[in-house]
Amino acid sequence: MDQNRVLRFLGQAETCRVLLLMVLVVAFVLGFQYLELSPLSIVLPGNGTVSELRESNDTTKSVENETFLASQEAPSVLKPYNSSTEVLKSFEDKFLNNSPKTETSGQSRGNKTASSPHSLQPKIPQIRKKHRQRIIKKPPLVVISITQMNNMILKRHSDPNNSLAPRWGSKVDKELKTARDKIKNAALVKKDDSLYAPLYHNISIFKRSYELMERTLKVYVYSEGDRPIFHQPEAIMDGVYASEGWFMKLMESSHRFLTKDPTKAHLFYLPFSSRILQQKLYVTDSHNRRNLVKYLRNYIDLIASNYPFWNRTRGSDHFFTACHDWAPAETRGPYMNCIRSLCNADVGVDFVVGKDVSFPETKIDSSRNPNGKIGGNRPSKRTILAFFSGNLHGYVRPILLDQWSSRPEPDMKIFNRIDHKSYIRFMKQSRFCVCAKGYEVNSPRVVESILYGCVPVIISDNFVPPFLEVLDWESFAVFVPEKEIPNLRKILISIPVWKYVEMQKRVLKVQKHFMWHDGEPVRYDIFHMILHSVWYNRVFQTF
Repeated sequence: MDQNRVLRFLGQAETCRVLLLMVLVVAFVLGFQYLELSPLSIVLPGNGTVSELRESNDTTKSVENETFLASQEAPSVLKPYNSSTEVLKSFEDKFLNNSPKTETSGQSRGNKTASSPHSLQPKIPQIRKKHRQRIIKKPPLVVISITQMNNMILKRHSDPNNSLAPRWGSKVDKELKTARDKIKNAALVKKDDSLYAPLYHNISIFKRSYELMERTLKVYVYSEGDRPIFHQPEAIMDGVYASEGWFMKLMESSHRFLTKDPTKAHLFYLPFSSRILQQKLYVTDSHNRRNLVKYLRNYIDLIASNYPFWNRTRGSDHFFTACHDWAPAETRGPYMNCIRSLCNADVGVDFVVGKDVSFPETKIDSSRNPNGKIGGNRPSKRTILAFFSGNLHGYVRPILLDQWSSRPEPDMKIFNRIDHKSYIRFMKQSRFCVCAKGYEVNSPRVVESILYGCVPVIISDNFVPPFLEVLDWESFAVFVPEKEIPNLRKILISIPVWKYVEMQKRVLKVQKHFMWHDGEPVRYDIFHMILHSVWYNRVFQTF
């Protein structure tokens, strides 16, 4: 009995010791976590103390930031743009393996200001955790002016070496050559009530070309292509990419221009949406878009294997419209011979002026009313000199806001994000509306400015404006080089009042070329103008 008591007592004592030891261990762990045990006391073999590692990381980040800033501020040596295969391959590699952060379909506008260590220094954006930083392009080494772009168009359209000869002849080639000769020898137009002559490089040539398009042009649309990426315009009829859906809808329902006989076609339309392609096939956070490129290339392989028309011209009489930022890179390779109608029309990358077409980016809030409440105050009631609102996308907008959002000039209304109603109200009350590039050269503000009667001020080096083949953009818009942002107000107030009034009048006259119409398109509207640019460039590539 006594022996059993002794054993029981010893067992209880041992249990108490174990429990006490466990309590001490837990207390030690909690105390370690709370006090973090002074990082100086924790030594990591071969790597130094924790505090040393932290200091090393902070130093590395500081050096990286200083190196970035120094590289941006260092003067660059101007080099001519090289469009060789190696350069295109470099761009394509970046496109395929570097993914930007998630984009929003709506237009970004805000009300916060920014600061910059240098007046022309792009800012290093704050990166939220779990989100990849979008690669921000640097300013182009070579800036091509609008005058130079116009000269490039004329040169390309007059040089037969810039065209691809068809592998075998066709009746449509003769029709295109006849149209080209008639356009070049157009009769002088003295007056036309439907067209305002000062808007155009040559109203006689434009009018003749447009009339021949109406009378001659036939377009064949391939039936191949799976929905919704192909043949489903209703999937994208609003937002900043809506131009894709509206053009597809009107093209595929056209009574005047469509033909079911491909042997009679002067142009072949590839009816896909670059926006829906991105939505359906891009794997979020994969940072790889090779599947998108492969999808489009497989489509061309399908077309080339089923029809002889792609092979006859190597695709030079084929065209598509695409508004997504990725479209230029998605359509390299076999698509480079096509007439690529792109919103992201950057002549500094691989947009071929005189062959490719600048596709107008139109932000549509309601598909029932695609043009919104167009119009605005008359010139004498436009009390604001310049207006801009938008998110700090890219490197230009942070510079713009840094220079002008905190200046005392009350006639410069430069904001980050504001609400939509205020945005429209400011556009209708402003003389000049600043259209600053975001991540890419294009912006829906260009068309918005025109529809609200505000003279566009385009700050986007190497952006090719829509319908440049026929429109004299410098007669109704102001182009400010990115490096001249600090002089923006000086440039605008130097424009005489009489000249501004005339420019604003021309903005109102050019509105008809930037308006969508549901149902049947209207003569000279945006649908017809897009198609005319494609037609015009095709005609002058046929020798």
